[in-house]
Amino acid sequence: METKYNKYRILSYAVIIYMLVALGWWSYLLYLKNNDAFLAKAELLKITKIAERQINSIEDFQLDSDFVELQRKYNLQEKMILGEAAVLALTLFIGIWFINNGYQKQTKAARQSRNFLLSITHELKSPLASIKLILQTFSKRKLNQDQIQTFSSNAIKETERLEGLVNNLLLAAKMETTFDIQKEEIDLFMMTDGIIEHLSNKTPNLIINNSIKPNTHIIGDAFGLNAVLSNLLENAIKYSDNAPNLNINHQRTNNFDIVSISDAGLGIPDSEKKLVFDKFYRVGNEDTRKTKGTGLGLYIVKQIIDKHKGQIKVENNIPNGSIFTFSIPHLKLEA
Repeated sequence: METKYNKYRILSYAVIIYMLVALGWWSYLLYLKNNDAFLAKAELLKITKIAERQINSIEDFQLDSDFVELQRKYNLQEKMILGEAAVLALTLFIGIWFINNGYQKQTKAARQSRNFLLSITHELKSPLASIKLILQTFSKRKLNQDQIQTFSSNAIKETERLEGLVNNLLLAAKMETTFDIQKEEIDLFMMTDGIIEHLSNKTPNLIINNSIKPNTHIIGDAFGLNAVLSNLLENAIKYSDNAPNLNINHQRTNNFDIVSISDAGLGIPDSEKKLVFDKFYRVGNEDTRKTKGTGLGLYIVKQIIDKHKGQIKVENNIPNGSIFTFSIPHLKLEA
């Protein structure tokens, strides 16, 4: 697909470059013709003035009102030729910019679509296959209570994974259409504590150090901020080792509540830090990536923070890992 778009771009560039060369050539010829016409008319005027004894020297002719008017007229035409050539050239350069910009957007969309199809296929196929295998095991074998409990627990985890995937897809769709924040008072400590408990049940050896103090209240959209914290923590766990160690920090200023989540995982290259919040974008190569995901989590996080009129950024953690920091302004409940 990218090769196809690249061919069209090269063809468009070739046509525009040809037009620029042709424009330059014809502008040059027109400039010469205008100059030749001026010299011819000036010579004819000079001969006429001399024949009629209206001038006695070249200096008199150059000061003659008819010559001055003729010179002014052709100087104006010369400026018009150069001005119109410059405008047309600028228009063609703008066309090149639009073509290149459109090409970049098209290739980016095609790449995102490819990445999304690859990731969503895996994300749907893997849990469905697991659930199917569990059900087939139940139907074909007699299991003891411990085995039933283990298989049931695995089925629930895979179902929750599917549910999370569907919720993210629906939420991402809402972000572009109907989603708007519903302001309410939120106990930030209770929210993060509930998320930590849920993640701890799913992830063995998980350590999350939560420095948010009890009874820390903020105003915002509870559903949206829950999604923000969940996605950031799940993302940090996903790219950490087998014993994730995360830190949650909170700071309150005069105007903002600032929350940061740090991990000691793989980290994010500097070249990709601004891209990770794009829709469907995931760090690395989709064909060789081993981590799960669809590239929607950080996109959703960015959109929700934007809806709160806040900001989010990602920085390197020392010595390794990443720090995601978001800030939301102090909002007021509507009366």
